[in-house]
Amino acid sequence: MALTDGYRVPPTERVVARLRQHARRMVWPSLALIAVCAAAGYFGSAFPGWVGAVVWVGAGVLSVLLFLLPLLEWMTTRYTVTTRRLIVRSGLFVRERRELLHSHGYTVTLRTSWLQRIFRTGTITVGAMDQKTVARLRDVPRAAVVTEALHDLMENSQRSYPPGWTTGSAPAVDGTQPNGAQRA
Repeated sequence: MALTDGYRVPPTERVVARLRQHARRMVWPSLALIAVCAAAGYFGSAFPGWVGAVVWVGAGVLSVLLFLLPLLEWMTTRYTVTTRRLIVRSGLFVRERRELLHSHGYTVTLRTSWLQRIFRTGTITVGAMDQKTVARLRDVPRAAVVTEALHDLMENSQRSYPPGWTTGSAPAVDGTQPNGAQRA
């Protein structure tokens, strides 16, 4: 940390990792799309007239529900790990953004099923110490490495600030921090 006019300035924030759910989440929607297209091609040409049109419209609706919506959900869910915080962005129609600061501390839990272990993915649950804020990172690639990085970032963040220092708060005029900590 650098000193500016006698006050400690936190280091600049850098992006450590940008993550998304593993692409295997799209296997079943892709197989469903292939099956719907095959069935629509077979039955759409077998029935002439309005029945064939109903088959094609039904195939279009099923394609949107079974493939397009899961694809958009997969594409709009992002996890960003920076040197100061963890950011979870998700949502297709309603966007949600959660941030957990490393300096506030949190618990990290890694859960892997047998299929996730094959692909070296896992579900990481990050809970704040107040237990009200919980972020769940589903099917993260290289989940063990991400978990270790979160532990290291939290440990380094807690070490880099003096006791009572709150990130983002300005020092008082008399030189004390809002929580009573003295400046260095």
